[in-house]
Amino acid sequence: MTLTSPLSLEQIRQQFPPLQHGLIYFDNAAGGLLPTRSITAITDHLMRYGATNSTPGHAAGAEIMALKVRAREATAAFINAAPGEVALAQSSTALNFRLAAAFARLWGEGDEIVISELEHEANASPWRELERVGVKVNIWRTQGDMTLAVSDLEALLTPRTRLVAVTAASNALGITVDIPAVSRAVHAAGGWLMVDAVHAAPHTLIDVQAWGCDFLCFSPYKVWAPHLGALYVRGELLAGLPVPKLEFVAEDDITKLEHGTPQYELLAGWLGTLEYLAELGGQQTFSRAALEAAYERIHALEAPLLAQMLSGLQGTDGVSVYGPETTEQRVGTLGFRVAGESPLTTAERLMRSGVSVAAGHFYAVMPVKRLNLYPDGVVRVSLAHYTSAADVDALLAAVKSGR
Repeated sequence: MTLTSPLSLEQIRQQFPPLQHGLIYFDNAAGGLLPTRSITAITDHLMRYGATNSTPGHAAGAEIMALKVRAREATAAFINAAPGEVALAQSSTALNFRLAAAFARLWGEGDEIVISELEHEANASPWRELERVGVKVNIWRTQGDMTLAVSDLEALLTPRTRLVAVTAASNALGITVDIPAVSRAVHAAGGWLMVDAVHAAPHTLIDVQAWGCDFLCFSPYKVWAPHLGALYVRGELLAGLPVPKLEFVAEDDITKLEHGTPQYELLAGWLGTLEYLAELGGQQTFSRAALEAAYERIHALEAPLLAQMLSGLQGTDGVSVYGPETTEQRVGTLGFRVAGESPLTTAERLMRSGVSVAAGHFYAVMPVKRLNLYPDGVVRVSLAHYTSAADVDALLAAVKSGR
């Protein structure tokens, strides 16, 4: 059932407690704020269950198991997958290393993989580990504006290409990639596609079916939820992946990737966030359709702010913004530098003006090296749907105040 209207920006901001205390927050790419629904869900879970596990034979254990099932089903809906294709664990990085361990048992001398130059190391270092077993690693280089051209990828693909790893959006620069086009090229060559959707997920609704990926990771904590990671594995591939696992877990069981006891209170918080997203889109109950409505609202809120932020920084003397000149091929994250200041100096100066931004390479070592900015990196400003035009005004004023 649909509510009378989606949440207004004021109603949205009221649901995020830190914003009620004057926080001007532009470090969303590192981790989002949590809505009250998520915070309450975590607290209620701990008050009711403590550290109770999903053991059979008593009511609380059965309720914890049901929570895990609901979280898996909801996560699957979030990315348009089947529940049995979704693993949940402490981080995307940890899940990717587990997947890499399976690949190391499948591939060796004569096999090749391709990693894009835009990657966060969580979608690069695990696959570089395959060099230890003889796999050749090729780098898909960026263009001059730091975008990726599919034609450059096609020149790297061979019958020996086993995997291509690429981000859907750069966590350091906010630059996006045409994943369906990449998928077509990779599958035409007979390879598998691994997509890092961690930075795309707060801005673009993931659709593993439309994107055509074989593997995909994202992090709920970037989508206004607690610290969790998620990994999608296309169902047809699961049983054939020799993941290091507990002996009794079946090869076709996605839980073989979920080492250890789940953080149940965080799963509860993730479900609370998804309920919030349904409300954001003007819906009373959670569903894929509710998510689609929510992300339409997110885009409507973010698009004008990204344009304001980009044009404002580009129009400030001494500021260099990295990446495309327009908002095309961008989500709401920008990387920039101020002439005569290190990124950390700029960030600390903005902090004294009450504006929270971030400085560094953000584990995006390759693109920062490509820009000859390593190790200091860039100043990163990243907005979310709860960011206001007044926040952007304050950011731009703070940047200009030091010029």
